[in-house]
Amino acid sequence: MEGSSEMSQEMTYEELDQAAPTADGGADLGRLQNVPVEVAVEIGRTRMTIGEALALGLGSVVTVGRLAGDPVDLLVNGRVIARGEVVAIEEELGLRITEIAAPVVDAAPESDDGIAAEPGKDGEAALTS
Repeated sequence: MEGSSEMSQEMTYEELDQAAPTADGGADLGRLQNVPVEVAVEIGRTRMTIGEALALGLGSVVTVGRLAGDPVDLLVNGRVIARGEVVAIEEELGLRITEIAAPVVDAAPESDDGIAAEPGKDGEAALTS
């Protein structure tokens, strides 16, 4: 702003839709329906040296630390959300979900009295002050 004169701008804001929260207290998840995520099916992992990796070729077999028939993991953005069994559908492979993983909470929720709940050894919440 130049000189001693001040510019005054009147700001107008659009009214936000004050939709009622859902019964579980969460926000409207419909807004997230089109957010892309990476989905992967992981049948296993292994460690090997660079030399072992360079020696791989056609017909090589890499063991991945799981037994045939063991459930495989379904990951969304790197987090396991379910487990299931691999199925063949015509020419493609798929995953039949047999188990949904327990939800993971990143931040400890606060109770009404301001005390944070932390997970205990057995998965139960333990209160800390």
